[in-house]
Amino acid sequence: MRKSTGQDIVIASDHAALDLKRHLIEFLRQQGRTVIDLGPRKRASVNYVAFGRKVAEAVAGGEAPLGILLCGTGIGMSIVANRYRGVRAALVHDTFTARMAKSHNNANILVIGGRVTGPAVAEDMVNTWLNTKFEGGRHQERLDTIDC
Repeated sequence: MRKSTGQDIVIASDHAALDLKRHLIEFLRQQGRTVIDLGPRKRASVNYVAFGRKVAEAVAGGEAPLGILLCGTGIGMSIVANRYRGVRAALVHDTFTARMAKSHNNANILVIGGRVTGPAVAEDMVNTWLNTKFEGGRHQERLDTIDC
């Protein structure tokens, strides 16, 4: 993968969330964002772990500042991504959790459940997350204690 421009968003899903991933890619590109699709491209059953790793490695390695992961519930992808040092993947369910993921936890990967979230709600959550500023301060102090 190439070096990030600072505006890149890497995205991946499993087969269960492929349609929502495609929808969000188009939505983000219409906003002028650079979106890098790390797969899958076909509806065939895949192992979500492989795709979660791709996004987590890209964010942890500085190839992209932000990532979005989608699977059926979002649970599996969030577990995979949070195994990587420097990754703060947050599974969100609405705009409030998306806002808190960024403002309090500075989440650099947003995780969405494709089987439990509709396209309009997903758009709202992504917009909220992207447009919310990290508050820093006491929240940064807490984040500093996470990485061992």
